[in-house]
Amino acid sequence: MPGAGKSSIGVMLAHKTSKKFLDTDSLIETSQKRSLQDIVDNSGYMELRRIEEHAILQVNCANHVISTGGSAAYSNKAMMYLKENGISVFLDVNLKELQHRIHNFNTRGLAKRDDQTFEQLYKERKELYLQYADIIVESSYMGVEQTCQMIVERIKASSPQLNESDKI
Repeated sequence: MPGAGKSSIGVMLAHKTSKKFLDTDSLIETSQKRSLQDIVDNSGYMELRRIEEHAILQVNCANHVISTGGSAAYSNKAMMYLKENGISVFLDVNLKELQHRIHNFNTRGLAKRDDQTFEQLYKERKELYLQYADIIVESSYMGVEQTCQMIVERIKASSPQLNESDKI
């Protein structure tokens, strides 16, 4: 979800694990030469989802921490690609905390229906996030550093067969 800390946590996690960081929202804005909000406003939220799926399917996942847009989970094809090439982490932040963090819901470039409230979007997406997550980190009230440490610990615990350098 927007406000979960995907980009902030992703940058720090990449640094801590000596990986490269990639934010697919930034990738989309660069490749499309327009903002996510402009895509939604002028082409519709379904077009943003289509562009997002295409962008994710083009990403080289090796040696990267990737932060996807919150709507990536609508694409089974994109999510399966990511899961086949890495570990999917869901930063689970409760609705109340997300509402506290997000003040630009209507201008943030979200791939959502016009009539959809933030609460409705949260409920709809959370089911998808849970479906695709290899690891779930409840991070509503944790800082970036603590969340990164939790992710590293969970990955190590869930993948003991991997070499240390391959775990993240």
